[in-house]
Amino acid sequence: MKQDKDNFPKGLMEAIRYFSDKMVCLEAVASAKWPHGPTCPQCASKRLSFLSTRLMWKCLDCKKQFSVKVGTIFEDSAIGLDKWLTAMWLVANCKNGISSYEVARALRVTQRTAWFMLHRIRYAMHTGGINKMTGTVEADETFVGGRARFMHADRRSEKIRGRGPMGKAVVFGLLERETGKVRTSVVKTRRKYELQACIRENVAPGSNVFTDALKSYEGLESDYAHKVIDHAEAYVDGNVHTNRMENFWSLLKRAIRGTYVSVEPFHLFRHLDEQAFRYNERKATDSERFQKVLDCVAGKRLTYALVCG
Repeated sequence: MKQDKDNFPKGLMEAIRYFSDKMVCLEAVASAKWPHGPTCPQCASKRLSFLSTRLMWKCLDCKKQFSVKVGTIFEDSAIGLDKWLTAMWLVANCKNGISSYEVARALRVTQRTAWFMLHRIRYAMHTGGINKMTGTVEADETFVGGRARFMHADRRSEKIRGRGPMGKAVVFGLLERETGKVRTSVVKTRRKYELQACIRENVAPGSNVFTDALKSYEGLESDYAHKVIDHAEAYVDGNVHTNRMENFWSLLKRAIRGTYVSVEPFHLFRHLDEQAFRYNERKATDSERFQKVLDCVAGKRLTYALVCG
């Protein structure tokens, strides 16, 4: 099955019309999941029969039936692919994100269902890489979360344990200037051993690493061309600055404060994946961003129990 590239949607209205056809949805997901044609998930056979009345396949070898949802973020979901793909388009292309309440109203599903759908889509957006960053890399950290003094006493004591100032979560980020790509992670503290471990894991030795004057970055000179910008004196010194990383933090916090309002610490890493994906693909078209997410739905099943932990 192959998609009709000429008629592939370019905007939201076109996407809604395009994916209103169940067969078109099936072909889109099948093309992304099986670039070389459908394969039985049980025995890997390619001898299949398509059941047009059920929109499923039957393996002629092991006799098992399976749908295109098996082995993807859509598995075990009763929601139609038309709604799934529309939600995916919205998440991939709404600059400040979209809340589960908005998705629930737009797709006419419950808020709980929309919330779980968004987490599955964010899971597909996660794009870890084994290649280390090179060239010039900006490193910075920030705090995300509500202020402890505004919380109930029981919740305050729970949130402050193992977190940053005033009970906020600590987020660390790296930005490679040459590609404009960013990588983020939630860290327990801003201590030297933790931040430097993240840098050494993701940045190739010999690269230029620009940071602020936080003492946790001291000692990077042994492996990197480390330069510091002291924000108490200036924000830019020639090409030494962390402004691009700071820009990413502002986009992240705008989405969290304005769209999601409150994000639990154990879900924060998925919101980081979502924002990092949109930032890294900012030069792509809406259609290209959507296709990038769609290409990553296979092999990423996520259960409700795992999300709620």
